[in-house]
Amino acid sequence: MKITWVLLARALALLWAGFWMCFFVVESWWWHTAVGPASFWVAAGLLFILLALIPWRWELLGGLLLLVIGVSAGVAYAIWSPPRLPAPSRVLTTLAMGGPPIAAGTLLLMHHHVGGKARMEAARRG
Repeated sequence: MKITWVLLARALALLWAGFWMCFFVVESWWWHTAVGPASFWVAAGLLFILLALIPWRWELLGGLLLLVIGVSAGVAYAIWSPPRLPAPSRVLTTLAMGGPPIAAGTLLLMHHHVGGKARMEAARRG
């Protein structure tokens, strides 16, 4: 798999994390959320950014963490989303929460797997 897939995965993870960080900050500001609850959401955004940066150093760990957080965020939002939220909005937000990290994590794991096979083949040859 080409290196561009890794860059795409990293960019996707960073865009996802940056979007939610901005969303959490702007929403807290817009609704004049108290510092305590706003701090929780900003911390969640910072966690997303940290998770998006891990694959730059540790590809396998980063891919696994992105998969776990993507599935967890999607399931958690699907369970605890506002009850009166229309079904299409619930589906789109669930996909926006979980889809990008799942896609990025999958790309990173695929690249790591393919790269590992190539390294083993090169070692076997000589």
